[in-house]
Amino acid sequence: MSAGIEIPWAGELWRLLPEKAVWWPRAATLLLSDLHLGKASAFRAAGLPVPEGTTAADLARLDRLLAAFGPERLLLLGDLLHARSGRSEETMSAVADWRDRHRELDILLVRGNHDRAAGDPPAAWGFRCVHEPLLEGGLAFAHDACDPPAGAHAVLAGHLHPVVAMAPIRGSGVKGARAPCFWLRPHCLVLPAFGSFTGGLVITPAAGDTVFVIGDGAVVRVAARVSAARH
Repeated sequence: MSAGIEIPWAGELWRLLPEKAVWWPRAATLLLSDLHLGKASAFRAAGLPVPEGTTAADLARLDRLLAAFGPERLLLLGDLLHARSGRSEETMSAVADWRDRHRELDILLVRGNHDRAAGDPPAAWGFRCVHEPLLEGGLAFAHDACDPPAGAHAVLAGHLHPVVAMAPIRGSGVKGARAPCFWLRPHCLVLPAFGSFTGGLVITPAAGDTVFVIGDGAVVRVAARVSAARH
């Protein structure tokens, strides 16, 4: 597992991980956003043919992070479950089994827009659920708000599923590609979507922003000017 890249920001040290998560060492906290568990099940319930196994794959990736960092707390920045129609027996049983293996872990969910529609996780899972923003030591943890609220000087959020578009290499036959990223804006760090079946929004970084692109098991800081325009 890659060590990722460590950045000082908002008076803290953060490690941005290629597994699309953030490690906050001082608080022994692992941060994720936008798992969208059950999205594939919701699509299949609507008659759309989509791949199976995404929930199991995402939980296995999370297992590897927990083994590597041993966090005391898992802080989820919204959109744990995708939709009520995605709460299939298979999805819910898989998450319940995963939770049973990690009963000692404190899990806090800051509700996002999909959580409001899908409903809170079952009480038996033992997740703590709060509305955004969660304020802690001058920091705000939110889902889709990037302006610091009263009592906070910086925000960590998700919701946008930020990606950058790489331009094709002329004459090489290499087509353009998209890559998930961490988007550091003034007073706001936007996390990529942790879920593997989520899609993404091509971002337009502004002057003063920093983008950290995820690819080939690494996180790379890039200049804002290399990122393509929103569409």
